[in-house]
Amino acid sequence: MTELAKKIAKELLEIEAVFLSPNEPFTWASGIKSPIYCDNRITMSYPVVRKDIAKGLAEKIKESYPDVQVIAGTATAGIPHAAWVADILDLPMVYIRSKAKEHGKGNQIEGRIFKGQKMVVIEDLISTGGSVLEAASAAEREGADVLGVAAIFTYELPKGKEKFAEHNMKLVTLTNYSTLLDTALESNYIEESDIDLLKNWKKDPENWPNG
Repeated sequence: MTELAKKIAKELLEIEAVFLSPNEPFTWASGIKSPIYCDNRITMSYPVVRKDIAKGLAEKIKESYPDVQVIAGTATAGIPHAAWVADILDLPMVYIRSKAKEHGKGNQIEGRIFKGQKMVVIEDLISTGGSVLEAASAAEREGADVLGVAAIFTYELPKGKEKFAEHNMKLVTLTNYSTLLDTALESNYIEESDIDLLKNWKKDPENWPNG
C-alpha cells in the first residue's frame, strides 16, 4: 500500500464518494449485492481531492506509459479527469462515447486522433472492466494505439482481472479495494468484525454473503 493509494482512499471516504455498508448491502444494476458503493463523480465537487487525483494519475501515466501521446476519457465519468490530466501533461485530449452517435458524422470519439497515436484511457472506476475495454477497442478501431488504462479505483474483482488479461490490456489505478478496507479500518469507518465479510465479497461477489 503506497502513501498515494492510502491518501486517495482516505479522501474518497471523507467526501463519501465511497460508502461501505457490510450489514445493509447495496444492489447493483446487475443484481449483485455489494457492501460498497462508489461514485467518483462526487470528486469533481472537491477541488483539493480532484487535484490530488489528477496529479496522481498524471504521475502514474508518466511512470507506466512514458510514450503516451493523447489522453482519452470514457463518457461520462472519465471525461473531467482526462481533461485535468491532459492539462498537467500538456497533451491532447479526446473522449470516447459508449456508442457511436446516430447522427452527424456518427463519431464515437470526440476530438482528434491520428493513426498510430499512443493513447491512455482514463476511467473513474473499474468493476468488471467491460465498459472501459469496449472504449479502448473503439479507439483502436479508429486507429489509436492504446497503451493501457488508468483509473482512480478498482474493486479488484476476479472477473475484472480476467477481462484485462484476456484483452492483454495494462491497468494502473490510484487506489483499490484492499487499500480502502485497511484505510477505513484505521479511520474507524468500519469495525474489525466487518473485515472478513468485506474481504469475502471481493473473492466471490455473485454469491456473497453466502459464498
